[in-house]
Amino acid sequence: MDFTFVDETAKDLYSDTFGRPSFPPQVLFKMLFLEFFYNLSDYDVVDQVKTNVLFRYFAGLGISDDTPDDTTLVVFRKRLGEERFKRLFDSVVAKAKEKGLIKGGLKILDATHIIADIAIPSTVNLLRHGRRRIIKRIEKKISPTLKEKYFNEQNLTYKPTKETLEEEVALTKSFIDELKGKFIEEISEDMNLLEEIITPKNTLPGVPKDQLVSFVDKDAGFGHKAIDKPFCGYKGHISVDAGSGIVTSARTISGNRNEGNNDEVKELLDDDESKEITHKAVAADSLYDSYENRFDVHKRKMRAFIPGRREKSGKNLDNFIYDDRKNTVICPEGHIPISSTKQEKGDLFIFSTASCKACPQKGNCPKPNNDRIRVYVSDDYRLMLLDNIPERKEALLRRKMIEGKFGEAKKWHNLHRARYRRKSRVAIQILMTFMVLNIKRMMKLLLPAPEYALCGTEFG
Repeated sequence: MDFTFVDETAKDLYSDTFGRPSFPPQVLFKMLFLEFFYNLSDYDVVDQVKTNVLFRYFAGLGISDDTPDDTTLVVFRKRLGEERFKRLFDSVVAKAKEKGLIKGGLKILDATHIIADIAIPSTVNLLRHGRRRIIKRIEKKISPTLKEKYFNEQNLTYKPTKETLEEEVALTKSFIDELKGKFIEEISEDMNLLEEIITPKNTLPGVPKDQLVSFVDKDAGFGHKAIDKPFCGYKGHISVDAGSGIVTSARTISGNRNEGNNDEVKELLDDDESKEITHKAVAADSLYDSYENRFDVHKRKMRAFIPGRREKSGKNLDNFIYDDRKNTVICPEGHIPISSTKQEKGDLFIFSTASCKACPQKGNCPKPNNDRIRVYVSDDYRLMLLDNIPERKEALLRRKMIEGKFGEAKKWHNLHRARYRRKSRVAIQILMTFMVLNIKRMMKLLLPAPEYALCGTEFG
């Protein structure tokens, strides 16, 4: 694998004429690669590079060369940031595309949860922590009496009573009122977060509520792996080429975000399109079931193989045939509607009383109104019917392969838990993890299968 793309991405971050000579960016990146490949810490990978000849060779260090320390790796990560790590990830995907590994048949979308690296405090402890953070930042500028009044070092180790919570809320309101308008630059962000804990902002229906979980990691959010399995942290939202198993795009969202939301889906599909990666179809689970997602996928000239997660408006069509070319339905007895009415999000088809009254199958049809059958076909259901082709069943079966990708990332590369705090840093973990998985997969696809010599026995 040629890693020269690392030097190109980081070339404007280092100077040959100013400051102390630095380690080449490629050396530092390869050490990070080994760290994620073998699930090591910064300290552990530095220790390995010092003592393991194979690690030194891969990193590009001679036997007597100096070794970067763990702080250098931290600075390197911070210097590159999320945006450049994404460029590195895209460079690996571009190499896979250049080698013809990305097949372009089926694209799979899904997300996996990642537990945040925090202890989740109660609301009382969260309020106390917020006040402590603010006071410590402006300690030299406030009076000792103010600190004595609002600074509480104790964290509750038991579930707080209603009275304790009410006292803490009242104390925090008084604290906010006393400091409002002062020391704006130092404490404005934390003050706003404290206010939102006490008086949460109203959100629009369907928009997730941004509830502060911890002052240590302000971007983490509460989500659900299942209805009865809550978690706190982030989600890694990815797009995978089913033909090769290459992850083509990876995004990081807070745990309270719905990856099936059309805005999130658009971001992922736009990211693939920006790399000129096109597919014939998209497969996803029922969480992505929406008219907006299907419409967007069809607009990009792909089929949307997405199962329904609820009863559709077109549920009465089980025994009917929908003719998309003529925009009509045909009943099991071969009758067609006598009229249709355009509805807000679909069409209502009305059959004649004469044909429905004497129909031998009227007991299997939707409940008639005055002996007349009415069938409603929603716009969403119409799009579902367009994708109801033989390839759909196979695509939904192949969709499950993405679970294996998540399993590999979590079991062997520790993606089940965040290494870092804050969304931008967790994004680096997600990008590096799937970069490692992509390179592993590329090597498997590109390298020839090993040849085994046969033993000279009587069995050949």
